[in-house]
Amino acid sequence: MPSPGTAASSMTEVVVQYPGLDGFLGTRASLGMDVVLVGLFALLPVLAWSIVLVRRGHHVLHKRLQLVIVTALAAAIVFFEIDIRLLSDWRTRAAASPWWPAGVLTSLAIHLVFAITTFVLLAWTVWEALARFPSPPGPGPHGPRHRRMAWIAALDLAATACTGLVFYWLAFVT
Repeated sequence: MPSPGTAASSMTEVVVQYPGLDGFLGTRASLGMDVVLVGLFALLPVLAWSIVLVRRGHHVLHKRLQLVIVTALAAAIVFFEIDIRLLSDWRTRAAASPWWPAGVLTSLAIHLVFAITTFVLLAWTVWEALARFPSPPGPGPHGPRHRRMAWIAALDLAATACTGLVFYWLAFVT
């Protein structure tokens, strides 16, 4: 018989094995999910700093940071897609959620609206900037349009991160 205060030692711990690579945040999520979630939120301050820099006239550094952001996002997305399509079954991991399937799938659909539009807006904004701004970059006639498109893309990226967090929480934490 266990002594007082050690009742937990007599309980059986259930460990569930999921297919694929487990994440590092201590949830049911896979490694790819954790990388994308942390990566999105890590890039938001870099994005904010890049905006501050361009407002202060540091156009070259702004361009470099934007290319780093887009490259990091692309790498994270490729890793994520390989993980969820070939290695880990996210549906099996999410099935333990009390929000499965309706809440999880609804939050995923909302998240995908923002994620897809963010991808399109970022690709378009970066492509136009590379095509229309001089080298080295500086103010030009494309500036007002770029500023408008970039703000929409930045807000969309923030919405992607927030809706991704809601999906992650509903699918892998609860």
